[in-house]
Amino acid sequence: MMKPKFPDRVSLVQRPTPIEPLERLSRTLKSSELFIKRDDLTGLAGGGNKTRKLEFLIAEALANDCDHVITVGGPQSNHCRQTAAAAARHGLGCSLVLKGSLADCRANGNLLLDRILGAYLHWTEGQPAGPIVNQVARQLTSLGHKPYIIPLGGSNVVGATGYVLAMQELLQQLGEMALNIDVIVHASSSGGTQAGVVLGAHVYDFRGKVLGISIDRPADDLRAQVAALATATATHLGLGTIGLLKEVEVNDDFIEPGYGVMTELEREAIELLAQKEGILLDPVYTGRAMGGLIDLIRWGAFTRTQRILFWHTGGWPALFAYGDQLGDP
Repeated sequence: MMKPKFPDRVSLVQRPTPIEPLERLSRTLKSSELFIKRDDLTGLAGGGNKTRKLEFLIAEALANDCDHVITVGGPQSNHCRQTAAAAARHGLGCSLVLKGSLADCRANGNLLLDRILGAYLHWTEGQPAGPIVNQVARQLTSLGHKPYIIPLGGSNVVGATGYVLAMQELLQQLGEMALNIDVIVHASSSGGTQAGVVLGAHVYDFRGKVLGISIDRPADDLRAQVAALATATATHLGLGTIGLLKEVEVNDDFIEPGYGVMTELEREAIELLAQKEGILLDPVYTGRAMGGLIDLIRWGAFTRTQRILFWHTGGWPALFAYGDQLGDP
């Protein structure tokens, strides 16, 4: 196979992020050996998976002489928080289009950090986000700025490129550790992280399975989007057309409560990992994905001989917006 031709990127990630054994959690669950890849430690105002994507997205914005970035997300969006931090690092303005209404939100968690990082906040007030993003872009242009629009989750071919390289990083680490991983499990929603991991697994010959735990979307829809994005990313990197649908695995057993709705599944996962390993998860993405993994382990979805790696995609600042649901103050 041809080698990927990676575009330029800015430096935002403290790499490589560590791989750690989850020995106490494994014993508690009486499970396979569990490991964790700590992309909550990428750096940049609390870290997270979006930092890897933003290295390429911010580089493209700068290459196009843009001076302002615009993106969209929920009030507790990890992606928005990391975008605001990346923009600040490189002297760019940042506008965030947040779904919902300011009146319904408290200034805590990621929303507080957005403000501290100097982002301009725009609220959808029940309207579709796309037209508001375009309106903000027009306003900035009329004021003499050159805006660069980053999609939801940074999930386009530019952003997904970050996780193709992350997969190369992971496999180099596993080789140095003489560690064989059978299954990689991670949270999946907008699809960019999974698309990059799946393409990276294909390019760098990972022999195990990649399983995305869907946070909010039916499996068939998410599989189709991830496969299409992975194929488009392959073209973007000069690899030609690669069909990857058969390599995209998604579990949607845990989406029913809805996006951002914390249940006992997420609560138990957050408390277990915190109390057994001293590692924080978030209530929306990694809490649900780890909760899903724990449930699958208990139902016997994996054998005791398999080694499972949970790819922690970050998000812990959102914990502070869920204090009333995580126990007594």
